[in-house]
Amino acid sequence: MRQFSLYTTTAAVALAAPAWAQQSAFTLDPIYVESAARAERLILDTPVSVTAVDAENLLNRQAGDFNELIGDVPGVTIGGGPRAIALEPNIRGFTDDQIVLRFDGGRFNFNQGHRGRFFLDPALVKRVEVVRGGGSTLYGSGALGGVISVDTVDADDLLEEGRTIGARVGMGYSTNGGQWSANTAVYADWGNWDALMFLGTRDTTDNYTSGDGADIPFSELDQQNATIKLGFEPSADSRFEFSYSDYHDSALTLASANGAPSSSNPEVNREADEQSFRFSWDYAPEGSDALDLSVLFYGDRLKITEDRVSAPRHDETTYDSLGLEVINRSRLDLGVPVEVVYGLEVFKESQEGTRDGAPRSTFPPAEAMTTGIFAEATFELSPQFDVIAGARYDAYNRKPGDTSLADVEEEFFSPRIGISYRPNENWQVFANLSRAYRAPSLSELYNDGLHFPGNPFGFPPDNFFVPNPDLKPEESTQFEVGARFEKRGFRQADDKLSFSVSLYNAEVKNYIEQTVDIFAGTTTSDNVDGRLWGLEAEARYDTAAWFVGGGLSIARGEGDDGDPLASIPQDRLTLEAGYRPDEDWLFGARATFAAEQNRVPATGVAGESWQTLDLYAAWTPSSKAMAGSSFRVGIDNVFDQRYTIYPNELAQPGRSLEVSAAFTF
Repeated sequence: MRQFSLYTTTAAVALAAPAWAQQSAFTLDPIYVESAARAERLILDTPVSVTAVDAENLLNRQAGDFNELIGDVPGVTIGGGPRAIALEPNIRGFTDDQIVLRFDGGRFNFNQGHRGRFFLDPALVKRVEVVRGGGSTLYGSGALGGVISVDTVDADDLLEEGRTIGARVGMGYSTNGGQWSANTAVYADWGNWDALMFLGTRDTTDNYTSGDGADIPFSELDQQNATIKLGFEPSADSRFEFSYSDYHDSALTLASANGAPSSSNPEVNREADEQSFRFSWDYAPEGSDALDLSVLFYGDRLKITEDRVSAPRHDETTYDSLGLEVINRSRLDLGVPVEVVYGLEVFKESQEGTRDGAPRSTFPPAEAMTTGIFAEATFELSPQFDVIAGARYDAYNRKPGDTSLADVEEEFFSPRIGISYRPNENWQVFANLSRAYRAPSLSELYNDGLHFPGNPFGFPPDNFFVPNPDLKPEESTQFEVGARFEKRGFRQADDKLSFSVSLYNAEVKNYIEQTVDIFAGTTTSDNVDGRLWGLEAEARYDTAAWFVGGGLSIARGEGDDGDPLASIPQDRLTLEAGYRPDEDWLFGARATFAAEQNRVPATGVAGESWQTLDLYAAWTPSSKAMAGSSFRVGIDNVFDQRYTIYPNELAQPGRSLEVSAAFTF
């Protein structure tokens, strides 16, 4: 189910929404974002393209995966097909690790072909911020397309006013795939201390069916997620927080989970285990203009095991990362007011693949270290006009486990200049010119060995990876111009009209493109140049009784040879309308229209146009006897359309009835 708004779109709860999404009464609170500037700002004071997927609209999504969670944000596509374990992000045609993924502030850089990047139950998500466009000045390598920041729920989000301890139990069911979900959260706040424990499970017991009634094979999936959080505030100025999350999934699937069954894509029994920790300290003394400090130490460990069904073969893939961020925000007077955010970031990654206990060259052992320092200043030249200037310096190295391959050491400078003009309290006009980059991944540099077997009769031959340690980092020069409008009391006291539009152009040098040569039997990564450009717009009009909204994404891209890039998503329009007969009830409908994608590479397959309609209803009773409970029902893909999300060629799920309930104690 999909929902659009100008500055808040629907994030997801699992099939049971926690208390932080229970406020069903209509509000007109201002929207703040943090990821766009690494500091909390009103969105009308934020001179970049950003969407906050916030708790205000979390009631109705009933998301089972990250495509349902954020896949309809303007400029965003979650690709990889219908299987949750293969989902990968796409922003404006930049894909995979050309986008920085952050979970509770920590980077997650894992990217291996045909395997997804999302290892988190949507039930834990309380907020998502999507920053579109080059963001390397603040986020370094990978922020070519933008940044997706996911925040998970805290005890403070769940506790009802006046209570120090509570619990929430939720359950739900989706007919397509027979997906059951259940989760329990226990939480408390004892003044200086707070704690949360979450346990959730989500089981897709059958294959999905597409709109034409055909099975989508290997879409069954079992998932479990457990999280604990502990917070301590020794004073009003200081907070420490520790969290630990353990995610597990298991499935009978395919070696390339985003593809169809074939002789070169065999069945495997897969298990994935991902553990992560976060330890943070925030210190902001009251009245201090010099100190607003955030320190984060984080780590992730991912292990994927795959046992081939047709023949004995045991593959293990491990990815580890450790990171440290130290960021401070200061307010200065240099003749004009200046806000500065500055800091350093260090993260280390290592990977290793084995096959039957021996090193696996298709995921070779290697290590990476990246160190970056950055600063960005906002100069308030007048109450209406700001100039933003920033710069970042990164140095990185890559070390393969194979001594016959060369180490890689590079550095990159990422400047940015921007302006923000507020002609009045309702309007903002902004423009940005920035440099962004992505360092080659360990797999792109060092992959070796058999990619896929050929025909036993000789053609096509077996296909082998060819390592290329000479790959250069991807670089882009990006320009964007946009405008926003937001006004409360537009036609009546309790309404709000908001809309935005942005145009962008990204000149990309050394774009890393993987080339599969069927005749030569090789797969290698090379640098090419290209350009990506497009338009995004979104609008919403909201009153206490009803609302309408919509979002538009138009993207284009081509290589320096004029051939279209394969990663450019379909043009897409989403419309939404809803009715609130009273504070307890909400009824709504969403329609999505995706255009045919016929601008594809010479060897590509065009994407067909498609349209879907989703309906939903929510009842969140406000009576004392039922307070804290919620009941939802929705129908996704009402007309059971068969459709695919380009460039993946697998059909998405057809019609599905979804029901859920949640109760607070």
